Order: sequence, then C-alpha cells, then structure tokens
Amino acid sequence: MNKPPPLSDDELERYARHIVLAEIGGPGQQKLKRARVLVIGAGGLGAPVLQYLAAAGIGTLGIVDDDHVSLSNLQRQVIHATDAVGTAKGESAADAIGRLNPNVTVEIHALRITAENAAGLLAGCDVAVDGSDNFDTRYALADACAAAGIPLVTGAVGRFDGSVTVLKPFEAGPDGRQNPSYRDLFPEPPPAGLVPSCAQAGVVGALTGVIGTLQAMEVIKLITGAGEPLVGRLLLYDALGARFDVVKYKSARV
Repeated sequence: MNKPPPLSDDELERYARHIVLAEIGGPGQQKLKRARVLVIGAGGLGAPVLQYLAAAGIGTLGIVDDDHVSLSNLQRQVIHATDAVGTAKGESAADAIGRLNPNVTVEIHALRITAENAAGLLAGCDVAVDGSDNFDTRYALADACAAAGIPLVTGAVGRFDGSVTVLKPFEAGPDGRQNPSYRDLFPEPPPAGLVPSCAQAGVVGALTGVIGTLQAMEVIKLITGAGEPLVGRLLLYDALGARFDVVKYKSARV
C-alpha cells in the first residue's frame, strides 16, 4: 500500500484538535484523510453527517441522493441554504462541503440506491452511512454492506425519537459469536403505511442533528479505531425526556 502524503501545514492547523488527542493523533488523521465514506441521503440525517465528516477531514465523501432542495427541508437539513431551493441536494451539499473544507473530494450520485446498484456504489468504500427515510433503501444497503464486508452506520428519526447502531455482521464479536445484521434487528419491514413518514408525522429539526452527529462520531471511531462502536447495541434517544437508552441485540446465527 502506498504511503499517504504527509499532512500539509494547513491540514495540521485545521485538524490540530484531533491531532492532540491520543486516540486519534497524526496516524488517525491520516486514516481519516485517505478514507472513503458513502453517505445515503443528503437530508435530515445526511446533512450533519456530511458536515462533521467533511470538517473531520474524510478524504472522499460519496453522496447518494436524487432529490432536490425544497423550502420545507430547511427546518432540519442544515447543509442547504435558502438560495439552494430547487437545486439537486447532492450539488447543494457538495457546494457547502467545498466551502467548509476544500481538502475533501465529493462524489455525487444523483440516484436512489437499490439492490441492483448498491454493490457498485459501495466499491472501494471504507464505511457507509444510512441517512435514508424508507425501508426498501435500508434493507438494500444493509444487505449490500454485509455482502461486501463494509461497516454500516444506520440511524432513524421520527417526531421526538431517534436511534443509531453500527452493523458489522461479517465479523465475530469478542465472544466469538457472529455480529448481528440489520435483519437480526428488524427481521422484516413493517406493513406499508404502518410507520408514518416525517412529512406525515412531523419531526423536530434539532433531533436529526443529534442523531446525525452521533452517526458521524461512529464513523470517525470506526476509521480511527478509537473507542467502541455501537456494534450489537441500539442507542435510543428520547428528546422529550432528554434520555438515552441502549438496547443490546444479537445475531440469530450460531
């Protein structure tokens, strides 16, 4: 493997608060610089994920989104500005990332991820992040990541509640048991119409910031090796009660 180029003086200053952390340091920042992360959705969850990963110095961010910015998005999708209304979300997000950190390469995929195209989109990626809002996408992405051996950080929000977990079903845990998959957590999608969309039920804008930022933190941990990722643990956040809970779950496979 080729040795990555050294951090420039600009990068050393930009990432100084990372570099002084023993858990990240210069080697960890180099890992972030050469990492490729695919983010599904540049919406409520994807916005803070993209902002914080760009600020952290992820070398390449892929954005998968076929939607356009609408005025009703701006209450929570903070990567987009008012003058971006009508613009493709991928392009709007890429512009914002360029202003935030010009060292980051952005790859835009103006399409929806499906079971048929997921493997191609994931090729060469180190981590994927699910910021989607529908179960078809979640299952297609989770299955493709499991098959490709790519860690997946997935989150969900609704009204005042959110959740985050990390999926690495292609590895065994410390107990020797296979890590759980998305289908171990949710064996099958709910019947159509049972779970209302954010447009139907509403969602607090700041909630997507909390969950998306937690997703970004898990990505940084996975890439740098710092801390313990949320593998086999579902982190639940109740915004109204200002309470976090963790639920452990296991693989059905022996």
